[in-house]
Amino acid sequence: MPSTLPTTKIHFHFLQEGFSLSERSSLKSFIEALFKKEKKRLQGLNYIFCSDGYLLEINKQYLKHDFYTDIITFGLSEPGEPINAEIYISVDRVRENAGQFKTTLKKEMHRVIFHGALHLCGYRDKKKEEGILMRQMEDKYISVYFKK
Repeated sequence: MPSTLPTTKIHFHFLQEGFSLSERSSLKSFIEALFKKEKKRLQGLNYIFCSDGYLLEINKQYLKHDFYTDIITFGLSEPGEPINAEIYISVDRVRENAGQFKTTLKKEMHRVIFHGALHLCGYRDKKKEEGILMRQMEDKYISVYFKK
């Protein structure tokens, strides 16, 4: 007998010991709503929470960058197709950034989670103007999420 429960398109994978997310179901629902609000179809999205070292190796291997970063987003779908992607997030880097930006780990982690989703929706941050818009969109979704 087939299940009548909705199947989530978003999955969280924790490779970093000592880190987890609370309220995962509501976060997944919120991310799905973000894609709908941005008029993007979502097929599947995997968030992989890892260490600095793990993400550094991905950065070197796939992007030829030899530096630490907090997030790497890989879109895996063809143009015009529903979004299928993997987002790797360094828990170490997000934790350090939270201290630097004087915010909580929870808020900074959600900012980065939304940042990856926004990249998949077409937002960029390489140029100054793009970065400003990206930050505004992050702030918008952080504000909405934490008011719920």
